[in-house]
Amino acid sequence: MCARPISVADADRDADAGWIPVCDLGRLKAETIVRVAGRDLLVIWNDGDVVSCARACPHEQADLGLGHVAERRLFCPRHAASFDLRDGAITAGWPSPPLRLYPVRIMGEQIWVEAPDRRPLR
Repeated sequence: MCARPISVADADRDADAGWIPVCDLGRLKAETIVRVAGRDLLVIWNDGDVVSCARACPHEQADLGLGHVAERRLFCPRHAASFDLRDGAITAGWPSPPLRLYPVRIMGEQIWVEAPDRRPLR
């Protein structure tokens, strides 16, 4: 999801409204998966799209930042399940809720995520 160009005042307002800057688009394209500093969130480069999701696997709480992305799916590093990065759905047959996804904006080259208020417990 791309947004209109913003001014400094708009950026300040967005930060106050729960949007946090994560990294630039070039870094994400180079790394594919980037951990959001201070939050249990990831930002993922997914076949030309930017996606943000929870860092912990909802099935076994594995660190999905250690997983890999292929064919629009995020694969858990602990088991064979994967999550559809369009809607968070887990591979059929796994007893797990879907992966939580978060809104993303790209302004200029900066990626922003609308993050929940709570901080990580780790």
